[in-house]
Amino acid sequence: MCSRVLSLSVLIALCTAVGCRQSDGTGDEFVSALDSYVEDVMERFEIPGLTIAVTRGDNVAYAGAWGVRSLETGEPLTPEHVFHMASVSKPFVASAVMQLVEQGRMNLDERVVTYLPYFELADGRYGEITIRQMLNHTSGMPDVMDYEWDNPQYDEGAAERYVRTLTGEQMIAAPGELWRYSNMAFDTMGDVIAKVSEVPFETYVKENILDPLGMSESSFIHPDIREELRTTGHVWQLEPVVSDVYPYNRRHAPSSTLNSSVVEMTKWAFVNLNRGELNGNRILREESYDVLWTPSAQVSENRHVGLSWFLGEHRGTRTVGHSGGDTGFSSQFVLLPEEDIGLVMACNYSSAPLGSIRDGVLDILLGYEPAPPRQQIGMAFAKVYAHEGFDAAKEFYRRAEAEEADNYVFGDNQLNALGYYFLRENQIAQAIQIFEYNVELYPEVGNVYDSLGEAHMLNGDRELAIENYRRALELDPHNTNAREKLAELGVSGGGS
Repeated sequence: MCSRVLSLSVLIALCTAVGCRQSDGTGDEFVSALDSYVEDVMERFEIPGLTIAVTRGDNVAYAGAWGVRSLETGEPLTPEHVFHMASVSKPFVASAVMQLVEQGRMNLDERVVTYLPYFELADGRYGEITIRQMLNHTSGMPDVMDYEWDNPQYDEGAAERYVRTLTGEQMIAAPGELWRYSNMAFDTMGDVIAKVSEVPFETYVKENILDPLGMSESSFIHPDIREELRTTGHVWQLEPVVSDVYPYNRRHAPSSTLNSSVVEMTKWAFVNLNRGELNGNRILREESYDVLWTPSAQVSENRHVGLSWFLGEHRGTRTVGHSGGDTGFSSQFVLLPEEDIGLVMACNYSSAPLGSIRDGVLDILLGYEPAPPRQQIGMAFAKVYAHEGFDAAKEFYRRAEAEEADNYVFGDNQLNALGYYFLRENQIAQAIQIFEYNVELYPEVGNVYDSLGEAHMLNGDRELAIENYRRALELDPHNTNAREKLAELGVSGGGS
């Protein structure tokens, strides 16, 4: 893959466009190290296309692109090309809410039903969910199961219609009781913003965030993106292939459908590192960041969430950011406030190990030697499976786990992805084989039984489907999918 690091003259032009000083603040050593690192991971992981931008202080310190817009056309990428940014959309939702809070039009601790009287779930506790709980993923709402990228809705009424479909959704916990990531909550918040502001969510964000920052090529509405700037998503089907769908649906705009480039996203980095101000335009008060960036829920031992923003550290340096991943695309946006550094990454391949690549780039920025990203054991297993058969693949897995564990990423999701590939290809026997092996590897993980139950259900084996869905629910009582599938099969989790 050919590297396309921007020349100094192009960097000067970029800095002029975003209103920053010209000095790059990184140096040839950084550019050389980053270029070498990215070229290596592009080749090792067969990544179709990747773009990266770095801000340091008031400068666009780096912007580069590797690979192509689409494997079908082979047209080279540039940093100006626009990508589906997936869940990197969510901090824009939180910023929009904070603007309305600053104006006295919303209250973070007010109940959602105050703003959306028709908001209703199949659990009386829904009436107690607050705006704050929606934004820090403690609402108790489940996640979206189907984004219907293959059946998108384009009109302004999509958001309200989506909220009105939620009446059958079961809560997974009481409001405030449990942290559980919920795209559904953020999609609902888009309708809240629309009703409070009296304009569609996408219009509100454009007029109050994107336009003031000069992000003229960015939009939550994909048809607004100029054709010459668009990119094509790629998915893994034993190798990277062009995706059949582009992830766009106005029902899910708030959680997922920001379209932007790494160059435009440098402006989002600048304004947040400057705590709400860029080039004389203030989109948020400084004190709002004390709310957005203060831990309000614990995600894991060393990771918290503020309001939409994930709060962590990298080698002892504080990080504030969000990642994104949808069909065909992946993205990373991370700020290092104490270092005054911003990093934006956009990739047109949903199976790229972008989180690991992000960590490698941060290492280079902070002066460390980057560790090469580990291979996904599921992808490596799949190659052996395809060429040598199931027994050889199982032997490869055992050997890799015993002798090369540091070189691979393990986890129950690894073979799950392979199983679902076979389900999509209607190769149900192969899917069942993979899911059964995953149950053998991870017998205490509820989701592996859920997947096996789905395969048996598609295969017409009702009893085995019930058995596995019940086991999934025993191991994870919050598994709403298993509960719903058991209901479809005419039984409850504990019934017969």
